[in-house]
Amino acid sequence: MAVTPSNMLPLGTKAPDFKLLDTISHKILSLSELKADKGTVIMFICNHCPFVIHIQKELIKLANDYQKKGIAFIAISSNDAENYPDDAPNKMTTVAKQLGYPFPYLYDETQSVAKAYQAACTPDFYIFDHQLKCAYRGQLDGSRPGNATLVTGKDMRAALDNLLMGEPIDPNQKPSAGCNIKWKT
Repeated sequence: MAVTPSNMLPLGTKAPDFKLLDTISHKILSLSELKADKGTVIMFICNHCPFVIHIQKELIKLANDYQKKGIAFIAISSNDAENYPDDAPNKMTTVAKQLGYPFPYLYDETQSVAKAYQAACTPDFYIFDHQLKCAYRGQLDGSRPGNATLVTGKDMRAALDNLLMGEPIDPNQKPSAGCNIKWKT
């Protein structure tokens, strides 16, 4: 499987707004209504990517741990569902409900949101501060399918802890890596 790294959106970039279909509630939701006062995590994920499947349980744990501290979590799938039917909105609903996603799972049908965020892979992670400025973009942790590193979420947990304490987040961030976003042709 080919590995694609994050593009590493410049730190300080304002989060582009969006309105997308939430495949769980079947409502159109916007960043402005989903964001949290303390910070917001935006994740580009999908159903079929082995890199996402490898970390799904930790994503749920991370969200459950930090939502109660005032951090919002938003998952977005931007994959071409026509050529990758496992990533179609109805399948997104099924996966989200089976796994008990504690966050909205939005479908970016036009792929314009992925392009606005310069997302390149699944998973691709962004943490935005209370002003919706990018404070972190990088890996969940060093675990990947097939390596012996445990999935702990340590890199994102450290960034979120610093954000919540008002401490600087180390700008030396390692890119996430995974399957490339399946762009429409």
